[in-house]
Amino acid sequence: MCRADRKIGNGACGMKETVKVARASVHMWEEPPISGDNGSGTVFFSGCPLKCVYCQNYRISHDNIGKEITVERLAEIMKELEAKKVHNINLVSPTQFVPQIKAAVASAKASGMSLPVVYNTSGYERAETVSGLSETVDIYLTDFRYMTPYYSMKYSGVSDYPDAAKAALKEMVRTAGPPVLDDNGIMRSGVIVRVLVLPGLVREAMEITDYVYGTYGDSVYISLMNQYTPTENINADLFPELRRKVSREEYDEVVEHAENIGVEYGFVQDGGTADESFIPEFDFSGV
Repeated sequence: MCRADRKIGNGACGMKETVKVARASVHMWEEPPISGDNGSGTVFFSGCPLKCVYCQNYRISHDNIGKEITVERLAEIMKELEAKKVHNINLVSPTQFVPQIKAAVASAKASGMSLPVVYNTSGYERAETVSGLSETVDIYLTDFRYMTPYYSMKYSGVSDYPDAAKAALKEMVRTAGPPVLDDNGIMRSGVIVRVLVLPGLVREAMEITDYVYGTYGDSVYISLMNQYTPTENINADLFPELRRKVSREEYDEVVEHAENIGVEYGFVQDGGTADESFIPEFDFSGV
């Protein structure tokens, strides 16, 4: 909706119309039904419609590093990842390249790819975009960052995030359906909603959990995440509250709240996950 003509310039996402990718590799650090034993075949796209001040993938979302490739090459990358016996093709920050992704997935499937496709998103999507992905995407691995426009504006530069995320999630659940796992516990379709607990925003995380569980119950998985990592890119003068990790007490409070309201189908993270292991090297591997 930024109205940019990306044939001649950048959109709000920082990208032109040509696909740009920073890394394609086997990734072991998603939720268990996504990574399994063999890993998830991740493709990290450059650019992003959001500009979160705390972004863990700052180099690709803000600095826009990456390698420009064709749609045909993107389809080849998916096939190359499949050859590594991964459980799925995991499209990370894909929003700005949806038309090209649809074409690439169709091409890969036409040449025999049978893996489920994971749409790994910030949650800041148009419902119309999600609806148009019904023949492309099997699994939505979506963040739900904010319930309060004040925080979404302060930390991500958009005030309409809560409304956009709600509308998008509704369409994700409608098109993907409830979670379906194979005999090995690997997800084939469905929705996982990620709630990243931010420092000092325990109440916000609780309200997100209330909304998601209250609206969708057991038809989605809820993933409560404590892996927030303060990076050197955070402006310490403007956002001093984000210059620390989430405390064990803060995270435990969110987990306890989720248990108290009845959440059973979901995921929690063990202590000590907020480190660099969740931030890959964007070195154009596999691109």
